[in-house]
Amino acid sequence: MIERPEAVDKCIAEINDIRHGIRHIGLSNIYNGTYADIKDCDLIIVAAGRNRRPGESRLELAEDNLKTTSQIAAGIKKHYTKGVVLIVTNPVDIITKAMTDLLALPDGVVFSTGCLLDSSRLINVISDFIGLSPDGINAHVIGEHGDGQIALWSKVLISGIPIDEYCQMTGVPFTDKAKATMEQRVRLMGTEIIKGKGRTHYGISTCVCYTADAILDHRPTIVSVSSVLQGEYGISGVALSLPSIIDANGIKRRLTDTLKSDELAALKDIAAMLSSICKTAIH
Repeated sequence: MIERPEAVDKCIAEINDIRHGIRHIGLSNIYNGTYADIKDCDLIIVAAGRNRRPGESRLELAEDNLKTTSQIAAGIKKHYTKGVVLIVTNPVDIITKAMTDLLALPDGVVFSTGCLLDSSRLINVISDFIGLSPDGINAHVIGEHGDGQIALWSKVLISGIPIDEYCQMTGVPFTDKAKATMEQRVRLMGTEIIKGKGRTHYGISTCVCYTADAILDHRPTIVSVSSVLQGEYGISGVALSLPSIIDANGIKRRLTDTLKSDELAALKDIAAMLSSICKTAIH
């Protein structure tokens, strides 16, 4: 699958570094394979493509990474027999739409990590704001994994209590300004990490592992992941994140709930924007 000599050397180095970890943590057979190895896989993870550069938006990656996606889809399609296809490559919403079209698999088999990482970041930002452990916080970010992300404040719960009620009881000033500040922190988090260390590693890795566990261990889980919508909230033909039940077969169901008018309007706006980009970028 990897042909350039320098890429092969790096791949072998990564393989050895992982394999030499403490065996009691877990054992895996790691090797530089070919597309033929995906036959009968339960899960295929696509994380190929160049990284986002400092100051570059995820959408600016689209042209380069769509070319890579087209090549990968051809390799997968030739040997595919079964399995969920999980997209990690940015911009994930555009890549998910392209891969869904190219593979032509049943609805929900192809999806991406979407706003799962953004949701985790929001939970941590809220944790800092209210001074509680993230364990008791339930929050989702929907929409685009990028500037078009939408924090669902109307659904945020603190140990089962709506966040506005919790903050009122505890005297925490939960204002529109506070919400906007937290949203901005989440939105810029990836850019700040890339500026500081060149790329993101650990946050997205834990999201991929969490999703893989749900698929491989047959453990249905609700997460905000991106897939091509099929009429949810009146939106079709564009990949966006919604809270979704995922299991061994992929997305079992996208969950729709009553959204506030501004949340719904924002979701439809970003859907229209991404749809326009996809029509131009995906050939």
